[in-house]
Amino acid sequence: MPASGLPSRRSVLHALGGTAALGALAGCGVPAAYVAPGDRAAPDSSVTDKRLTWANWPLYIDTDDDDPGKRPTLEAFEKRTGISVDYVEEINDNDEFFGKISPALMNHQSTGRDLIVISDWMCARFVRLGWVQEMDRAHQPNVARHLDPLLRSPAFDPGRKFTVPWQSGITGIAYNRRKLGRELRHVKDLWASDLKGRVTLLSGLDEAFALLMQGNGVDVTKWTADDFHTVCDQVEREVRRGQIRRFTGNDYTKDLVSGDVLACQAYSGDVIQLQADNPDIRFVVPEEGAELWSDSLMIPDRAHHKANAERLVDYYYAPEVAAELAAWVNYVCPVLAAKEVLATSKDKDTAALADNPLIFPDATMRERLAIARDITSTERLEFAKRWNGIVGL
Repeated sequence: MPASGLPSRRSVLHALGGTAALGALAGCGVPAAYVAPGDRAAPDSSVTDKRLTWANWPLYIDTDDDDPGKRPTLEAFEKRTGISVDYVEEINDNDEFFGKISPALMNHQSTGRDLIVISDWMCARFVRLGWVQEMDRAHQPNVARHLDPLLRSPAFDPGRKFTVPWQSGITGIAYNRRKLGRELRHVKDLWASDLKGRVTLLSGLDEAFALLMQGNGVDVTKWTADDFHTVCDQVEREVRRGQIRRFTGNDYTKDLVSGDVLACQAYSGDVIQLQADNPDIRFVVPEEGAELWSDSLMIPDRAHHKANAERLVDYYYAPEVAAELAAWVNYVCPVLAAKEVLATSKDKDTAALADNPLIFPDATMRERLAIARDITSTERLEFAKRWNGIVGL
């Protein structure tokens, strides 16, 4: 059974948050923060010290139904390999975690963590700053074989040398089919007159912009500043005419369930959970497309158990392990072969997950999905200032 009340993996950008932090780095001279390849590794103790520390988000791994303190797939890894894993649920916000570990990384020091999971737009900052180590795919045959082709080469990390998706998701549109009385198929449908005051958009810059650009027919793998400002102009117009009820974090789900909102920007993983209680809640990948995003595993600089961390990452790409995880978290599974494993389950509800397009997108949906080019450090201050001015952050 999936956990209820999963916090969003796409954290809200509070004011300028980590943006300001990166701006300060730029002002002081980014080269001082940048770590060259030769300075990223520390002596690896994996062979003699069979352990690692893994930082992740709360409620983002399978747990035992009778004992939430037990994590079946992780315990199976420890038993199989003899590697002890200190699993720490300490990441609640991408920017907050950035601030927590950045002092160590910019000073070429260990963070005390061998493996971390953060959203790809934040991973992009780490990659550019040289704060993450390249993984050795020779030690990761499952990743090399089973990583979904759609996720293999984002603009910030071609070939996924530094990052490996933990779970993925889709930013699309959720709506109440019964209360609305019709289907939604396009991003522009959010601006329909019968939805005035009953629409919400995501408040986070990195969370919101791609879907809105896709509604304008933009290829989000190579969007431009003009594309961004066009979206801002549109959103400003909709705010002025009262179309948008408010901008939200993950609390959009409450408005959708209550009926105060009829349509909204939403994450696929959240909607799966809402549908369990209300089948009238629908999720649509607009015909113009939707954003495919990931929260990814990375090995930070100066990690002392790199080989152990690489082994753990590869373990979760074994189809049977990925299937067990997918059955619990209900996000888009980055391991396509896990679908067949779930389909053969003797449990009817578990087997049904194999046919859920929000866990394993079908061919039509896959054609509409794209990984957006991230916002660069030189763009971020300007773009965040304009977006936050609209949103009211």
